[in-house]
Amino acid sequence: MSATEIDYYELLEVSRDADDKTIKSAYRRMAMRFHPDKNPGDAEAESRFKQCSEAYDVLKDPQKRAAYDRFGHAAFQQGMGGGGGHGGGGMGAEFGDIGDIFESIFGSAFGGGAGGGRQQARRGADLPFDMEISLEDAFKGRKTEITIEVSQPCEPCEGSGAEPGTGKRGCSMCNGHGKVRAQQGFFIVERTCPTCHGRGEVIEKPCRACGGEGRVDKPQTIEVDVPPGVDNGTRIRLAGKGEAGPFGAPPGDLYIFLHVKRHKVFEREGTTLLTRVPITFTTAALGGSIEIPGIDGEMIALDIPAGIQSGKQLRKRGAGMPVLQGRGRGDLVIEITVETPTRLSARQKEILRELQETETGDECPQSKGFFDRIKDAWSDLTD
Repeated sequence: MSATEIDYYELLEVSRDADDKTIKSAYRRMAMRFHPDKNPGDAEAESRFKQCSEAYDVLKDPQKRAAYDRFGHAAFQQGMGGGGGHGGGGMGAEFGDIGDIFESIFGSAFGGGAGGGRQQARRGADLPFDMEISLEDAFKGRKTEITIEVSQPCEPCEGSGAEPGTGKRGCSMCNGHGKVRAQQGFFIVERTCPTCHGRGEVIEKPCRACGGEGRVDKPQTIEVDVPPGVDNGTRIRLAGKGEAGPFGAPPGDLYIFLHVKRHKVFEREGTTLLTRVPITFTTAALGGSIEIPGIDGEMIALDIPAGIQSGKQLRKRGAGMPVLQGRGRGDLVIEITVETPTRLSARQKEILRELQETETGDECPQSKGFFDRIKDAWSDLTD
């Protein structure tokens, strides 16, 4: 039974809207079920194993899957009634897209050309990873380890996809060229070979551990070095730590996206830190000095000028966040909040009453100015 006569989704026993993870899991299940080593001498099982591998090769690739969903098996036919090899002719071949025609006419300027060699196996996919860190970690930097589930080269076959002790042979469809040709009217169209997918060779006996893909999913522990000064959205690239490429191809990269947790004391704007500090109304009136802890753990002394008002901001140069991959630090901005006492002793109330009796209004220019404006406005209304 030819794989072209059976729907790929039916072969893997999945629905047409199945996601990549479901398709991959289904393929592994079917590969283990029909693997020749588990069914010695069973030609039907061996044929089914090859059909499932062909189906998975198409459905795991977004572009091939889209072409298959639209055109079915015709999307991968290289000629009807003609030879399918590298030099084969034949009329009525199906096009993958208009880029195939441009490649045949204009050559490598459009990504290839007639007579082009084998394709290199595509590199593994890049992977994202979200990491949450504290503001202190963003200030000091840190080294940490993460564990992720990622495709890695299969150890038994060393990433080749072939069962240990076996090898590969030249592809009979394209005669080892990795491309096949078909004639369409006046054009000779060259496309990637659908059997070997451009590699020019096929695996004689797929590896039992990875199903012939050359890679398996397993946990991997990776060390991440977070530099000082990082911020929300900072991206760290770890080259070669992404998904392993198929059949021994280079791996992709791992991208760490950092998220800084909200701090209890400090807010952040770039390299500037902001905090709010309450002071007593007597300190605000008379002035004085206070100490607050900085993000680096060191105490910071602040001089409070007499008569300071709520909302006034004081700036401490060089007490903010470090510059990422640079020199120096930003500033720390302290917003003052004047706190009115809520509990007073009898003696304190007595002292405040004495103060109140001596007030002339000039002690608080903002209050005096406000009430003067109210008085003027009221006079305008009554005149």
